[in-house]
Amino acid sequence: MQAYPFNALRAFQTLLKKEVVRFQKVAFHTIATPVLSSLLYLIVFGAAFDNKIEFDSSVSYSQFLVPGLVMMAVLQNAFANSSSSFIQSKISGTLAFILMPPIPDTVIATAYILSSALRGLLVGFFVWIVTALWVSPTVSHIGWIVAFATAGAALMGALGLIAAIWADRYEQMGVIQTFIVMPLTFLSGIFYTVEALPSTWQTITRINPFYYLTDGFRGGFIGNFETEPWIALTCVLIAVLVISTVAVALLKSGYKIRH
Repeated sequence: MQAYPFNALRAFQTLLKKEVVRFQKVAFHTIATPVLSSLLYLIVFGAAFDNKIEFDSSVSYSQFLVPGLVMMAVLQNAFANSSSSFIQSKISGTLAFILMPPIPDTVIATAYILSSALRGLLVGFFVWIVTALWVSPTVSHIGWIVAFATAGAALMGALGLIAAIWADRYEQMGVIQTFIVMPLTFLSGIFYTVEALPSTWQTITRINPFYYLTDGFRGGFIGNFETEPWIALTCVLIAVLVISTVAVALLKSGYKIRH
């Protein structure tokens, strides 16, 4: 029997396709539901505060709110994709079919992170399209929009992979999603500017790393940054590198996935 050399690129493409097809198969849950939720946030908060909160003469509250909602959708869905897929494979036992072939750990991690980033960016794009029916869209710096959205999606994809490696049950993933990911995204300046908060809460908000993602992303739309975007993006990219390296190291060590 002729032996064929292992093709890491083919393995990466196959695993990436599997992950993309997985969330496409349940697009109503993975894409349509978060888009609808974001639209409801905009309708409720926009209708309630659009004429009561002003930032400057050129930006309404709804225009301020939309980028925050888009970034929240990107972050939460990127995390949900890698975390739900990996832990489902762990619990069902199908993870063995990925770990048995000689696929490099960097290839496995990259496929999960990239597929998660694709889902997060896809959901965020549709949120922006749908909210444009309600609010006139503004785009000031497209480069910052793409950079912060991509970096944030990759960061959360890597974090979701780490969380799924650590977790043993769906309930543990639910705890992480409810008590860590959701509060950090909601308290990242989505609904408010940090200058509008008391000094104590300003300090707390600035400790939250998601705040810099939201601020940089929003600045790409409205042209107003609360933090120097180059500094914020550099910190985010360093975080992506560190978190991704940790995810690869956990895969390589076999922590909670190889017995």
